[in-house]
Amino acid sequence: MLIQRAALLDGRVVDLRVEAQITAVAEHLTPHAGEQVHDAAGGAVIPGLHDHHVHVHSAAAAAHSVRVGPADVGDRADLARVLAAAEPGEDGWIRAVGYHEAVAGPLDRDRLDTLAPTVPVRVQHRSGILWTLNSAGLAAVGLADHPDGRLRSADRAWSDALQRRDTALDDLSNRLSAHGVTGITDATPDLDIGEMVKLDEVHRHGGMRQRLHHLAPGKRILHDDGLDLDDLTDWVARRHRDGAPVAVHCVTAAQLVITIAALRAAGGHPDDRIEHAAVVPDDCVDDLAALGVTVVTQPNFVAERGEQYLVDVPAEEHHQLWRVASLVAAGVKVALSTDMPFGNGDPWACMRAAVHRRTPTGTVLGEAERIDARTALNLFFGTATAPTVPRTVAPGQPGDLCVLAVPPETLLSELDGEAVAATVIAGEIAYRR
Repeated sequence: MLIQRAALLDGRVVDLRVEAQITAVAEHLTPHAGEQVHDAAGGAVIPGLHDHHVHVHSAAAAAHSVRVGPADVGDRADLARVLAAAEPGEDGWIRAVGYHEAVAGPLDRDRLDTLAPTVPVRVQHRSGILWTLNSAGLAAVGLADHPDGRLRSADRAWSDALQRRDTALDDLSNRLSAHGVTGITDATPDLDIGEMVKLDEVHRHGGMRQRLHHLAPGKRILHDDGLDLDDLTDWVARRHRDGAPVAVHCVTAAQLVITIAALRAAGGHPDDRIEHAAVVPDDCVDDLAALGVTVVTQPNFVAERGEQYLVDVPAEEHHQLWRVASLVAAGVKVALSTDMPFGNGDPWACMRAAVHRRTPTGTVLGEAERIDARTALNLFFGTATAPTVPRTVAPGQPGDLCVLAVPPETLLSELDGEAVAATVIAGEIAYRR
């Protein structure tokens, strides 16, 4: 296809010929017979965005789930009202997501029994690592005698008993395309090879247009109540002996410290990753740089959950939350992602959060961690296998582009995803506004 009058971030206005790769960039290109033509009309054309940490099936299922986070329900009575009004899905379950203790305190089976209907109900914590089931739900998965109904997401002993919903991946793909996203890295830790093959088949047949990469089986989630340095070091070493990298989920300081120790003891792989790095103590910054590990982080949580951080996190530790600028300045390899569906899946909102660091009520949280708009864009320009190497709009680069309806100067001042006019994947229009 041919894209005419494309404004690049370096100020040039050019025509682009795009196939699986960008094949030509020139001041003027003549359309070939029968060639599809898109007029960018002076709008900015940038590499398509790659979201470096999403959960594909969870994101698709979240569109058909009840949201019960602090922004959605106000208190215990409100939670009970929302659950009572919810309709079970085709599998007979009410699936609720986004819960935080600020809504109605810690959940267990007994509290959920008093709040929810007698049909099976499962409520996911907004961290994504924990589900709470009511008594009907526990009976449905063969755990009627479970003491508290609190089950870890990665525990397949119970989750395999669920009837999997036929989630609409094409709808998810369309939403991603509307944001200018041309590639995603699925961070679901417990995918087996059969599930990965199914996702790849969906992609191959066009149900998921975005380029798709999996972290599994090299992704591990850590829990503070089960940290084991020797076990983690052995796992990392085994992966490295097989020539494979690791991706370690770190959302607390303790998890980050033990991961740094394990990577130091086992030796590094150039593609090792730390997912989230939600809390980075000052003395860990140089350690991350020395290890050469890539940090994939989500500053969008400052904008989404900042008010709760102001309450839950001591003021003297606020600067440790969702760092970006200090990591980049120290030479740490950094890429951005949304953690969809546990975070808002709009990468433009993530970029704005990285630039402004404002909580929902406007408080600046971690001012020193702000980055400029061009840096924020670059941190979404990498690929699955090279997340910190920004792609450019040049011959030989992948034919994955985001066409905007605004010029580069407006793009960089506003970072507004509503300006996405078209998304091109492998030289074909995947979305047109």
